[in-house]
Amino acid sequence: MNEMSQLRTVFLEALTSRVTAQEPVSLYDPVHYILQLGGKRLRPLLTLMSAQMYGASIDKAMDAAIAVEVFHNFTLLHDDIMDAADLRRGKETVHVKWDVNTGILSGDAMLIMAYQLFNSYDPETFYELNQVFSKTALEVCEGQQYDVDFETRDDVTIPEYINMIKLKTSVLVGCALQMGAIIAGVDKKEQELIYDYGINLGLAFQLMDDYLDAFGNPETFGKEVGGDIRENKKTYLYLKSVEDEGCATELKEWFAMDYQEMNEEQIETKKETVKVFFEESGGAVATQDAIKTYTDKALNIIEQLAISDDSKKQLTAFSLDLMSRVS
Repeated sequence: MNEMSQLRTVFLEALTSRVTAQEPVSLYDPVHYILQLGGKRLRPLLTLMSAQMYGASIDKAMDAAIAVEVFHNFTLLHDDIMDAADLRRGKETVHVKWDVNTGILSGDAMLIMAYQLFNSYDPETFYELNQVFSKTALEVCEGQQYDVDFETRDDVTIPEYINMIKLKTSVLVGCALQMGAIIAGVDKKEQELIYDYGINLGLAFQLMDDYLDAFGNPETFGKEVGGDIRENKKTYLYLKSVEDEGCATELKEWFAMDYQEMNEEQIETKKETVKVFFEESGGAVATQDAIKTYTDKALNIIEQLAISDDSKKQLTAFSLDLMSRVS
């Protein structure tokens, strides 16, 4: 297998050369802008890795990988509008740099562009890719709606939250890996196994994101630190913290406040106060423990995959590197 840096370089070159629509500029400039903002490119690299591990060429898997990345960035573009977020990867979000209407329409175009990328595959492969991708796209929408619903509920359970982040985040990671396996022509059982690896990796990744939202470095996190606290998101961090009776009442009071009725000084006070509760309640430690649990599940599945030992080592190294953001 190619080293990850090589895969990323090849992928970025292909992304630039294959996503080329230009007119009208007011529609496509935002598309190119968000695609060029950077990020780990986790999902498309997993598609390429999966295909290669099972014996297919990188080039054969490239259109599917680009489809995953375009779709993922479409969801980010619309999420930023829904969350009224000002920053994405340390830069202005599309709806801030342009406007909300442009963000909505450019996002819609990206969704269509993602599906068009499957047209390069033979009919059988096209059908299988379209099936898993369409299922995943709808699940991502379901996860986003649960996320919105949870903001106004005070009875969200941890199983409900885990299901929400599975739908919103993990299923696309699993989909990316399964699509690589489909392109390589592996059997359904193996596809399900690599998909399950992705589900657990995605859960660990999202829980890490939740943790870093509160405790991350503003210079490297790329988003507003404390954004989840500001928006009263019932993250795993919050749900574990309110299990502590000594913190629950005050935490719930802070999370009942509407940030739209607060000034910036009040919001900053809320963030800092809530972070203290997260630590004192044990919620922060519990979240780190959950990250490790799902990471370990993903690593255990790697050992069951029908791939070479070298591929297993590289996939393990990739997983551990991804989770190293906690330190």
